[in-house]
Amino acid sequence: MRYYAILRLLLGGFFLYIAWPAIPEAITQEAILFWGLWLGFLLLVIGSNLASLLQITDPPVMEQDRELLQERA
Repeated sequence: MRYYAILRLLLGGFFLYIAWPAIPEAITQEAILFWGLWLGFLLLVIGSNLASLLQITDPPVMEQDRELLQERA
């Protein structure tokens, strides 16, 4: 389902929009580590959803149509 991938991309963009002002204010080592890990996870989410949207990979099993799964078997 392309709609789920688009929805997750929009949600990731919204979270980045909300978090962006707080990222440059990170002073302590823990805050820098947190925001670095958060941005890394966001990149993984965006990359996986783009791959699903561009049909580079198969969508998750829950999102695959049953007819397509029966044809492959």
